[in-house]
Amino acid sequence: MSLKNILPGRLGFGTAPLGNMFRAIPDGDARATVEAAWEHGIRYYDTAPFYGAGLAEERLGKVLSTRPRDSYVLSTKVGRVVLDERETDVPDFGEKGGLFEHGNPHKVLHEWTADATERSIEGSLRRMGVDRFDIVWVHDIAQDFHGDAWVQKFEEARTGAFRVLSRLRDEGVIRAWGLGVNRTEPIELTLALDEPRPDGFLLAGRYTLLDHAHALQRLLPMAQEQDVDMVVGGPYSSGILAGGANFEYQQAPPEIIERVRRIKALTDEHGIGIKAAALQFSLAHPAAAAVIPGATRPSRIAEDTAALDETVPAAFWKDLRAAGLVSPAAPLPDGA
Repeated sequence: MSLKNILPGRLGFGTAPLGNMFRAIPDGDARATVEAAWEHGIRYYDTAPFYGAGLAEERLGKVLSTRPRDSYVLSTKVGRVVLDERETDVPDFGEKGGLFEHGNPHKVLHEWTADATERSIEGSLRRMGVDRFDIVWVHDIAQDFHGDAWVQKFEEARTGAFRVLSRLRDEGVIRAWGLGVNRTEPIELTLALDEPRPDGFLLAGRYTLLDHAHALQRLLPMAQEQDVDMVVGGPYSSGILAGGANFEYQQAPPEIIERVRRIKALTDEHGIGIKAAALQFSLAHPAAAAVIPGATRPSRIAEDTAALDETVPAAFWKDLRAAGLVSPAAPLPDGA
């Protein structure tokens, strides 16, 4: 089923920050942020066991489990099974080392087999206090976590998670499944398979104002050809496009800071917010079904909803193109 037929709007809420990504967030702030998302009409929520070893799911569930289940769309991910035992070692997250060091102290099993997939879903349902998920993503079978071993992890998922999720979709237990990754190659490999067939994918950080050229070369043409939709994660490139200092989960390098400065100069010249430019750019691609920025404060939710509705003049997009700040192949709003 097309994601565009499932998702209730073009703006969703990504909960990675609620897993204490980078820093510890008070429970009250996390709850207020989810409540703000609901009050602003957001009805698509994405989470994962990996986000703070179940912490993000727990925090999201405390709010959503009190709402009518048919009133929102919910997605989580498989590939990590949160165990009851306490983690005693420093987890190895590849390039993402230290990402959730402030999360729950549980040990996490990284596995994409059929058995682990079913255990992961059962654990997520229990933590969230809900009876079902609409979409399930296969999480992080890519180079950024596994280096050269990512192909082996992909094969584990192909013969395990892919088949379980296809069966659950066919049985009507879930409505859709796909990959949730930070790299394009695993999705390209999946789309090249004869079976099983995903319904869509969540691509984080690879279709933003700062990083989109690679996705446009091969992945997005393949997705359009197969009528497979994309949820855009990380539209602010880990925060640098929203006033933060991080790019790709690390301190932004000088060349990225300079690129953001040039984009910001154009948004200032046209009297618009850089958040509006970032969100509306990501949604301009025909394959984009929704964008899911994260937040840890209610005020950020208000900013995101306003940014989506902000009027961005066609002249801005033309100037952005003329300045060489977007790929010539990137679709822009208003056909600019």
